[in-house]
Amino acid sequence: MQSYCLSLAYWGKPQTPAKWRASRLFRKPPVGVCWGGCVAFTCGGKVARYLAPEFNLEAQHLFWCVLRITVRMRCCAMGSLYVRLGLDERVEIEKGLERGESLRRIAFRLGCSVSTVSREVRWGMWVPISESVAYRAYRSPRFTGSWLDARYAVGPAQRGTDARAARSHPPRLFTDDEIVTYVTDGLRRGWSPAMIAGRGIREGIRVSHESIYKWVYAPSQTHKQRWQYLVRGHKNRRHKHGRRVHTSHIPLRVSIHERPDAINQRSEFGHWEGDTVLGAKTDHDGIHTEVERTSKYLMAYKIPDLSATTTAITQLAMFTKLPAHALRSTTLDNGAENHRHYLLNLLAVQVFFADPYSAWQRGTNEHFNGVLRRYLPKGTSLTTLTDQELADIVEEINNRPLKCLNWNTPTETFQQQLHSNQHTNVALLN
Repeated sequence: MQSYCLSLAYWGKPQTPAKWRASRLFRKPPVGVCWGGCVAFTCGGKVARYLAPEFNLEAQHLFWCVLRITVRMRCCAMGSLYVRLGLDERVEIEKGLERGESLRRIAFRLGCSVSTVSREVRWGMWVPISESVAYRAYRSPRFTGSWLDARYAVGPAQRGTDARAARSHPPRLFTDDEIVTYVTDGLRRGWSPAMIAGRGIREGIRVSHESIYKWVYAPSQTHKQRWQYLVRGHKNRRHKHGRRVHTSHIPLRVSIHERPDAINQRSEFGHWEGDTVLGAKTDHDGIHTEVERTSKYLMAYKIPDLSATTTAITQLAMFTKLPAHALRSTTLDNGAENHRHYLLNLLAVQVFFADPYSAWQRGTNEHFNGVLRRYLPKGTSLTTLTDQELADIVEEINNRPLKCLNWNTPTETFQQQLHSNQHTNVALLN
C-alpha cells in the first residue's frame, strides 16, 4: 500500500505523530488532521474535508480511519466521552471477519483498541445449531461441518449485550431484610424518608432518601401501599404546591421586610412563626401553632373560635410559660384572627407579618402545619379532640430527628438552646 505523510495540526502548528504523542499538547483538542492531498477539520462534532482529485479511494478510507482514531484519542485525553460498541460497529466486525481480516485491522478501521474487538468477538461467538431447540438433544461429536462451527453474529451479540446491560444494576439494596425492616418501621412511625436515611447512618444502615422513594413507588411495591405512610400520602410522586393566604387590613401592621437580619439568618434564638390550622368548616374552630425558627420546636393550642380576641389570648397563654430570652418575636400571616396582635406587646414580643400570598416566607410554620395535618387531615372535626391527645401529637412531632438539626430532635435542640442562652444571660448580668 502506498505510504503517505501524516501531520497533526494544533492551533496551526503541525507536529509529527511521535512528537504529538510525547508532548503535553496531547491534552488539547486537535484543530485538524492533514494527510497528503486530504484535509479535515473537526469543530463542534462536525467534520469538513477537502480531497484532492488524485486522492484514491484506498487513501480516503485509511485517512478516515486515522481521523476516527484521532477523535477517539482526543475524547479519551479530555475525559469527555466514553464510546461503547454499537450495532453499526458490530456489523463492521462481522463483515470484517467474513472477509478474513485480522482483529487488529478491524480495530484500526473502527478506531478502537484491538482488545475491545477481541473481547466483543469472544462474547459474541455463536453456533447456528444452538438457536434451534429441536437439534440440541441430537448433538454428537460425529457431526462435523460449518453448521457446527462457532462464529461471530451480530444478532446474538447484540442480544447478549442488551441482556448483560439489563443485569448490570439489579436492585440489591432492598433485598436485605434488615434494611427493609428498618425503613418500614421508620415509615410506620411517621418519619419521612430523609429522616430514615439520616438516622440510619448513626445505626450503620446506609440507604438514601431517594432510594426509599423509588422503592415505595416501584411498580412491584405499589400493591403494598406504603405511600400512605409518606407526608402527603400521594399515590404518585408529584411536585408540592403551597397554599395561599387571604389579604386583610391589619392595624399597626409591621411588614416582614422590616425584620432584623438576625431573625432572617436564624442566628438568634427565640423567634417564632405562627398560624392557625382550621378544623371542619361547620365547627369554626382550629388549632393555633407556633414554631421556633432555630430549633423547629412546635407548640399548639386549641382555640374554640377563630375570633381575633380568642387567638390573641391563646398566644398569650402559650408565650407566658417561656423565659424572656426564648421569646423575642413572632411572624404571622394576614388572617383576620391576627387583628389583635398588639396585645402581645404585654410580653414585649415584636410581631411581623408576611406578604400576602407569600406563605413561603413562613416556611417553617407551614411545614409543621403540614406535619400536623398528617394526624388531623383537612376537614377533620376538632370538637372531639382533647388537649391531652393534641399534646401527645405535638410531643411525637417534636421528637422526630431532622436533617437541618444534624438529626437531632426539636425537643433536644430547644432544651439545649434554652439552657445555653439562660447561662449566657446570667453571665452577662454577673
